[in-house]
Amino acid sequence: MPPQKAPAVEQKVTDFFRGQGPISLDKPLVVAVSGGPDSICLLHVLFSLRKELGLRLHVAHLDHGLRGEESVGDAQYVLDLCHKLGVPVTIEQRDVRAYQEQHRLTLEEAAREVRYGFFAEVADSIGVGCVAVGHTRDDHVETVLLHIIRGTGTRGLRGLQPVSRLHLAGINLTVIRPLLNVSREETAAYCRRHRLHPRLDTSNLSPEFLRNRMRLELLPLLESYNPRIVEALARTARIAADDIDVLDKVAQRRWRRTVQKEGNAIVFNRERFRKTAPGLQRVLLRMALEGLLGTLKDIEARHIEGMLSVISKPAGKKVSLPFGLTFVVEYDRFRLARGPDDTAPFPLLDREYPLAVPGVTAIPGWRIQAEVLSDVKKADTDNLTALFDFHCVAGGIAVRPRRPGDRFQPLGMNEEKKVGRFMMDAHIPQAWRSRIPIVCDAEKVLWVVGYRIDGRAKVTDGTKRVLRLRFERV
Repeated sequence: MPPQKAPAVEQKVTDFFRGQGPISLDKPLVVAVSGGPDSICLLHVLFSLRKELGLRLHVAHLDHGLRGEESVGDAQYVLDLCHKLGVPVTIEQRDVRAYQEQHRLTLEEAAREVRYGFFAEVADSIGVGCVAVGHTRDDHVETVLLHIIRGTGTRGLRGLQPVSRLHLAGINLTVIRPLLNVSREETAAYCRRHRLHPRLDTSNLSPEFLRNRMRLELLPLLESYNPRIVEALARTARIAADDIDVLDKVAQRRWRRTVQKEGNAIVFNRERFRKTAPGLQRVLLRMALEGLLGTLKDIEARHIEGMLSVISKPAGKKVSLPFGLTFVVEYDRFRLARGPDDTAPFPLLDREYPLAVPGVTAIPGWRIQAEVLSDVKKADTDNLTALFDFHCVAGGIAVRPRRPGDRFQPLGMNEEKKVGRFMMDAHIPQAWRSRIPIVCDAEKVLWVVGYRIDGRAKVTDGTKRVLRLRFERV
């Protein structure tokens, strides 16, 4: 039986649109056309299928101002082709190098941001929110490889998506990629078959850009190890996308039980978050970042890992993130917010409050439960729960704010230390220190709540009765 002929480019594009749902007939589709083989192929295919798919087209071409007369020639070529096809076109020039210097980006990053900003403006100007770009399977695979090199994590293995949604300068833009299942070789063959004469962008041959070096040097090298490396990377991307889709759906359900919005901050329940599998934790953190920023641009795997690295640390630990975000560890939660973390998230302690032992004591912002247990094994602990040898507690117990001169012997140390010095060494933010509850008996500080007990009151093998104190936020 002869091998089956691969579907034509036209059929792959038709399948794409039918798989993504119909495009509104009363609104044109913006088509990004650079003048190269991929975008010219995309424009010509969409034009030939316009009646079948119910499309109206509007071309957008941006001169990046980087290649002099060559760029001018590209713009004229696109203009002439659009006039020949009878397709409306918007052509503009932008100063990418000035944008690069202003925003301190690489040239590639600057060109991409300016380009997509232009597409969004064109789409918005004609009352639509969708643009079709000419990314091919080769672009997809190169993106996967680029993400592997940069260490962007599992999510980066998905590469380019058939449909992406961006928010640029207050404009929502949907980007579709009808050629994502078409190879660069196929687009070139299509152009030859239809006697199209696309432009050559000589910057695509420059080793100055990482993507070019991957295309011209790294991929050919990888093909010497695996002649089907492109198919292998595309398959990896497809599997990663399917797995992430499932993970995202599970994360949406976990989000409702674990995360809540408080003003301009997103707060995670500490206990529930720590009981969540690491894979889901990463998704929740990424969702929170995107929720506050509206984008994940400049958010890398190292930022997510940095946040994960402190979730087992004591209250006060924090991670600084791009765009002025801060991820802060609190007593019973984690908080992601914009701006410096100057305000303590804990209730103000205005005086000393005696505790009922055993019993429950309510003070502003806290509910404190005290129990005396004979079975040490049943006395569990967490950041806001501590155990003491009841025999080592002298007189009544109270909770109060820190006082000048307070000292205690932190568990694990052989000598006393000033509570203030302990807080400094524990990197507790200064704004928090006056609000951290101090539990004391008639003679000494027993517990800097959430951080360390006094080692002289610790539970030992000889302990007969255990005092269990538990603080709960109210």
